[in-house]
Amino acid sequence: MKLNSRLLSGGLALAAVLATSACTDLLNETPRATYTPDYFKTTRGVEMGISGLYENLRSLHGDYYYTFTQMATDETASGQLADGNQNNIDLTIGRGSLFTADNDPGGRAWNNGTFATINDANGIIENGTAAGISPSLLAEANFFRAYRYFLLVTTFGGAPLDLGSGELKFNNTPTTASTRNTVPEVYTKVIFPDLLYCIANLPDSPRATGTVTKNVARLFLSKAYLTYAWWLENPNDIPTYPETPRNDPDGKTYQQYFQLAYDTALEAINNPGPYGLMPSFFEAHLAANDRNMEMLFYVDHTQNRQYGGFDPNNNATRTFYHFFFTIWQYDTTRSYNDAGNAVQSIWREAVQEYGRPWARQAPPIGVLTNTFADKEHDSRFESTFVTTLFANWQKNGSTASIASLTNANGMTVRPGDPIVKFLHKDEAPGVVTYPADGQAGKSNVGAGEMAGEAAWVVEPTKINRHLYPAIWKHGQLRTDHPSNQLGGFNGSSPRPQKLAMFSELYLIAAEAYVKGATGSMTARDLVNVIRARAGKWVHKNSESLYAVTGPNHSADHSADMVAATPAVIDIDYILMERSREYYGEGYRWYDLTRTQKWEEYGATYLLADKDRHDAKANTREILKQYYLRPIPLGQLDAMVGLSEAEKAAYQNPGYYQPK
Repeated sequence: MKLNSRLLSGGLALAAVLATSACTDLLNETPRATYTPDYFKTTRGVEMGISGLYENLRSLHGDYYYTFTQMATDETASGQLADGNQNNIDLTIGRGSLFTADNDPGGRAWNNGTFATINDANGIIENGTAAGISPSLLAEANFFRAYRYFLLVTTFGGAPLDLGSGELKFNNTPTTASTRNTVPEVYTKVIFPDLLYCIANLPDSPRATGTVTKNVARLFLSKAYLTYAWWLENPNDIPTYPETPRNDPDGKTYQQYFQLAYDTALEAINNPGPYGLMPSFFEAHLAANDRNMEMLFYVDHTQNRQYGGFDPNNNATRTFYHFFFTIWQYDTTRSYNDAGNAVQSIWREAVQEYGRPWARQAPPIGVLTNTFADKEHDSRFESTFVTTLFANWQKNGSTASIASLTNANGMTVRPGDPIVKFLHKDEAPGVVTYPADGQAGKSNVGAGEMAGEAAWVVEPTKINRHLYPAIWKHGQLRTDHPSNQLGGFNGSSPRPQKLAMFSELYLIAAEAYVKGATGSMTARDLVNVIRARAGKWVHKNSESLYAVTGPNHSADHSADMVAATPAVIDIDYILMERSREYYGEGYRWYDLTRTQKWEEYGATYLLADKDRHDAKANTREILKQYYLRPIPLGQLDAMVGLSEAEKAAYQNPGYYQPK
């Protein structure tokens, strides 16, 4: 069987010179356009290749791949401005969903540098020892090979281990030959051995800021064990491809793999090295604290335009995942001057709380009423969403001289006052009144009024695809702009994009325990470490626009959070804790497909359409075949000399459409 030569081509991805001194150094990137096999066999060539493995994370995680990880789940629905990248995979009946091989952003996990990265890693591993590279540095290549194969196997099922020169061999000759290995082969031949090698050879502390370590490898190994255990058990009879018996080549049972997941996660928890939980959930996600001890693995960026991914049109460096689940069109909000004329009271600003108003992905109502039901004790709602938008018109030249404006209920607002609030709970019927569309002197964005409140307000069950709390965690803060500078800020984010957090070790171990693993900490013990931390408040985003300089809100509800934890933890409780901890961070589709709960959680949701406040029941058609995403159509189209039947046999079932 033949496959697109562009997919399995030899040669290295764009790489960068590696900083190898102290762990406080950042990777110093000097892109190189081409490599030759001879250069690749030199010490410098291998070092640059390893740095290139880090750089290539941007082309995958920075763009529409993020959309695929969130859409059609209980966390996400298409927003008012959604295009085909969202609507086509939202699967909502009546919204034009067409889930096919030519419109799935998940295909980027197959296309965007994945096989180039794997081939680079193969070459580094093959040539590194002879080039004088230490096992600890070579282990970084093993990590990236395992990481990419883990994404492949959890997204598509089986994947090719032979890129043209033999299984896990470096291929420097473009080839179109390809055979997909089975899921057990991918796990047992590459993912598990590579990550075990990493644990044996990587250092405890990163050799440079952001490089991988033993505990990064332990987290992904425990997650791989966990995912493979679910695959072996297959409780809901989800199909796999290529078809193969659910037997482990090494003879282990799924119960043994759940135990391995637990043991590996506990080993990391008990030997944290330089990692650990931040004191509060808020501090773990505050932009000023980026690259903190809780961030095990991330895609790094800088303020520099060339290497920081600030150019939205440069696929090699951009990162704009934060756009998709960012804020609604808040800059259309108007208040009124003394003459009754509408004045823009909220302007776009380069702070974490405000971002590009794109409205591509919105939270269903259940996120606010069910997932984050406890907003009094659990700080994660306030530290996840932008729930209050504040006046900043004084920073705009044309409105800087205006001392005050009139807002809800004819009440006066001044710079820094709340203009729009998303309430924590619904009020009694009639307490909040919503205006008719375009009603003079009322909210022009569809928000309501509540007696005695100067801000326009929105109740949790009254949000819609246009008007909803947006994610604060992803905020685009740029420190290279003056604090009083407004602007468009359509460019990519300079912030590091989180891919793995230390907190996940507790939830991986808890999930394995629920599935039968045993050990010194029960599922409830493990979950309560996370919940107790969530009860520690240090700030309320709803009280101030600027998180760093705003008023503190110190409170410790840890005891309340622990007391509210059920005596018996089940998978559903683990999934809800994962959603509260990692909401909107690209985990959800993988969490629901791993546990085979996708249809149960994502098949229905409540959300009103634009300019409406009546919660509408929406239904999705989630087929079992969707648990594996389609290999991109462009790859199949480029396959040379194959019949339609052979192409269909390569594609995952249910997706191939003969021309």
